[in-house]
Amino acid sequence: MSDDATVYRVDVEVTAPIYDTEVTDRVVDAVENVFPEASVETSHGELRATAHSLEHFSELLHRQEILDTARSEFFANRDGQTFSFSLKKQPALHGRATFAVGEPDELGELDVRVRVDEPSLEAYVDHVAPPTEDGRPVE
Repeated sequence: MSDDATVYRVDVEVTAPIYDTEVTDRVVDAVENVFPEASVETSHGELRATAHSLEHFSELLHRQEILDTARSEFFANRDGQTFSFSLKKQPALHGRATFAVGEPDELGELDVRVRVDEPSLEAYVDHVAPPTEDGRPVE
């Protein structure tokens, strides 16, 4: 991780459909397993959650050794100081970060938008998913 003195100001927004065939609590669990610091609300077939940190998510990326994949997703889906990505619900229910790419998942996805206020988007991405060399994070 980068310098502990750095203050990160970010807004994380997670949205997901809740289908009639799904148990709402399981969708909530999926979000909380990946983003335990999120405040979650559900209504009318939709989940909305907000957080101000991706620390636990970053730990998952490190543990699963998918930092390069994460960086690619973040930078491919950036717009100014915002980046977005989608995660599959089923792996998230089991505490795993699996990016949804290509075909839409039958259960729908957890759509995540991250707005970085401070420092820069690049610095925050480096904090959450640092560049790697030979599969190891470069500090």
